Amino acid sequence: MMKWSYPLIMVFLLTGYVKAYDAPTLAVGFDGALEKNGLPESWELSVRAGTSDAGIVPESGRPILHIKCREASFSLERKLTVEPGDYPYISWAWKAVRLPLLGDVRKRGHNDQALQLLVAFENRKILSYVWDSNAPEGTVADESIGWPVNLAIRVVVVKSGAADAGNWITHTRNIYEDYRRFFNELPPRVKGVRIQSNTQYTGDAAEGYVRDIVFSRSLQALAK
Repeated sequence: MMKWSYPLIMVFLLTGYVKAYDAPTLAVGFDGALEKNGLPESWELSVRAGTSDAGIVPESGRPILHIKCREASFSLERKLTVEPGDYPYISWAWKAVRLPLLGDVRKRGHNDQALQLLVAFENRKILSYVWDSNAPEGTVADESIGWPVNLAIRVVVVKSGAADAGNWITHTRNIYEDYRRFFNELPPRVKGVRIQSNTQYTGDAAEGYVRDIVFSRSLQALAK
């Protein structure tokens, strides 16, 4: 799994703070003007290895993210601030078209995943939700980075294998409870989200789509 480029994603302005606390949901989309790299200006591209291949494509009149990753490692980062006590749920949909065949979060040298969604908190702690090729759903891995970076990272496999490749899969997680469970403390504010793809370790390729990232006050609000 790619290491979080902390200086790139953890510096946020107060102007990014979410003030719409009357709203039942907060959508984090791919709208807006596109930059020269073909990505919205609100999303920052970070490449660790190889060459990135990501862009926005239309689906039913709305923009969604399309990722291709060949022997590479890259991510898109979005700055925002959300109180998990007010918006404890995050929901998103993704579709894996191709997964790295030997990818496995449990094995050194095979830690590649086609699709990952990471939620960063202001205290250098991160929850990472992944679609893994081989590790079973529910697998939890500690990928913390020690001094001098000092990031605490918990990885949760929320989808496994290629049986549903080509289909849209929606996930909902309670980030408030996940944070309490994995870090044994109450969560501070969320400071950003990241979408990531890695295939550099296995030398394979991956492809997928992401849409509908939403923070929500309740499960009922997501169902509307």
